[in-house]
Amino acid sequence: MGVMNKFLNYLGLQEEHEQEVERDRMLEADEQEIETPSFEPRKQSSKNNVVSIHSQKNARVVLTEPRSYDEAQEIADQLKTRKSVVVNLQRVRRDQAIRIVDFLSGTVYALGGHISKVGPDIFLCTPDSVEVSGTITEMLSEEAAADYPKMR
Repeated sequence: MGVMNKFLNYLGLQEEHEQEVERDRMLEADEQEIETPSFEPRKQSSKNNVVSIHSQKNARVVLTEPRSYDEAQEIADQLKTRKSVVVNLQRVRRDQAIRIVDFLSGTVYALGGHISKVGPDIFLCTPDSVEVSGTITEMLSEEAAADYPKMR
């Protein structure tokens, strides 16, 4: 009911029939504005923040054997695409291997992943979607350890 109708009604200048017609129009307008909830499944948009835990059907592990520090960025790119990477640093000079591990440690930290040493100069870098459990202990004797260069 509009302000004018209220005023006319107050003065008694509006007839009852007009009041009923006005009320009916107001009720119809209110019913059209109210949306009834539908139980139809929503179409998923491509901008959902929800990720299915079964979305990665073909989990891949990439094996790399870098020859220089320049290849560290390629390994980081693999991690950014949510792939696990095994990095064998046995064919790299010690100073280069330390730089690669430092770079990959920063990358893994930024992505929320993990880096684990799985052998002498061999590291497993995983994204946040992969959980690594257990430990591998080095079982080399001191004599064999002298022949095998270790990263500490």
